[in-house]
Amino acid sequence: MWSLVLFLVLGLFGSKISVEAANCTIQAKGNSKFPNDFTFGVATSAYQIEGGWNADGKGLSIWDEYTHNYPDRIKDRSNGDSSAESYRLFDLDLKALKDLGVNQYRFSIAWTRIFPIGHVHLKNQKGIDYYNSVIDKLLANGIEPIVTMYHWDMPVDLQKFGGFSNSQIVEHFSNYAEELFKLFGDRVKIWITLNEPHKICKEGYGLAESPPLIAASGVGDYICYTNLLKAHGATYRLYKEKFAKEQKGKVGISLDCRFYFSKTNNTDDIDRAMQYTLGLLAHPIFSKTGDFPAIVLKEIEKSSLEIEGRKKSRLPSLGEYWTNIIKGSADFMGVNYYTSRYVTPSTEPLGENPSMERDQNYQLDVDPNWPRANADWMYCVPEGLENLLKYIRDEYDNVEVKITENGWPDSGEINDDERINYFKSHIQAVLNAVNDGCNTTAYSAWSLIDNFEWNQGYTMKFGLFSVDMRSAKKERTPKKSALLYKKIIETKSVPDSV
Repeated sequence: MWSLVLFLVLGLFGSKISVEAANCTIQAKGNSKFPNDFTFGVATSAYQIEGGWNADGKGLSIWDEYTHNYPDRIKDRSNGDSSAESYRLFDLDLKALKDLGVNQYRFSIAWTRIFPIGHVHLKNQKGIDYYNSVIDKLLANGIEPIVTMYHWDMPVDLQKFGGFSNSQIVEHFSNYAEELFKLFGDRVKIWITLNEPHKICKEGYGLAESPPLIAASGVGDYICYTNLLKAHGATYRLYKEKFAKEQKGKVGISLDCRFYFSKTNNTDDIDRAMQYTLGLLAHPIFSKTGDFPAIVLKEIEKSSLEIEGRKKSRLPSLGEYWTNIIKGSADFMGVNYYTSRYVTPSTEPLGENPSMERDQNYQLDVDPNWPRANADWMYCVPEGLENLLKYIRDEYDNVEVKITENGWPDSGEINDDERINYFKSHIQAVLNAVNDGCNTTAYSAWSLIDNFEWNQGYTMKFGLFSVDMRSAKKERTPKKSALLYKKIIETKSVPDSV
């Protein structure tokens, strides 16, 4: 069936895909193959693909509530109520995974599917049964499950009390994580606590661009960062104390970050931008000193006290106790990389007072030669990924890195040459970094299937497989990029053609 579908998909293109990736290329350096133990996979998230938003006892998440109450905020006024229906049709996803030949599958657990109101005293057995089935079927087919505990879908009942703006979330989250370890830890050996904390905090608690719609930039986002780091650190220590000896798994976190270039090659400008983005979360966890980056603490404290007249900093130190809990609280760093920017210090204050934009106080720009996707924020910059991995190598003692997301959006074309260009150049960038001594051990493409893409609804597609959202059967059809990725997985190299 796979070969027949590919034949139909390729049509007049024949049996080979030959790509002219103008302006989206990177020079190969060193070995042409990945190490034998390097693993390849794909990634998804629960709200984006599962559907079944109220099926079988599932509770309400903030994304359920948001899309129902504010449909005008979604580009096509859609929601994830049904989406690709992976809750009902996971076997279709499993077939796609097997056809690709992936080593691993990263998916997230919907908190409210197994604990409908977020509190662990109220369990939903049907939700637990679903994830048990997913995990068991993956393992039976030789696919390693990578489980994300939280991919943006906070239970509404916990958000009523502030979510990540309330320090009580630390206990709620660690209790939730403990139950996951008990339920699935005998089979799941790779855990990710939180996905893209920057977006959780900046967009949800600062800019009000996504739920929970809190507009408090420069204050709410920093409170969120602090509580989120504490929740992660507490969860990691819990695993090490109660489960690691028997279960022998790893716990990490997935951080979203661009790389920042300087038009004048000013390394201080680059490093400052990296500390205000990647460093806000990576420094407390992966640096030898812990806590937020020194330059960030110093500058925000100065603005808070001397300019704004506050009695304390809007971003206080984590303190000795929590610094020690959080420092070293990950066995690997997950990296979600999509694109990059140029950075230039601003000569005039930017943004409202206070705001993260004013604290950072730099202007962002792009190279006009970078190919742009059908998203105004997305450009193809493979050098950014290579440089990011080298930066992590040098800044954080060459910690193990797993690429947990990397992908290209389009309008859903089956003949997706732009995505092929993007994957070829970015996977080559990863190989270059590995050849240059970076401890990068895994790569997961975003995404397995087209899905609900948050505020963009179904207008933006990232999938290797197309999904017919109008069909009751929600058929998955491989795109040309699926053939490329299958070949990369088989050969552990980036081919000129497929």
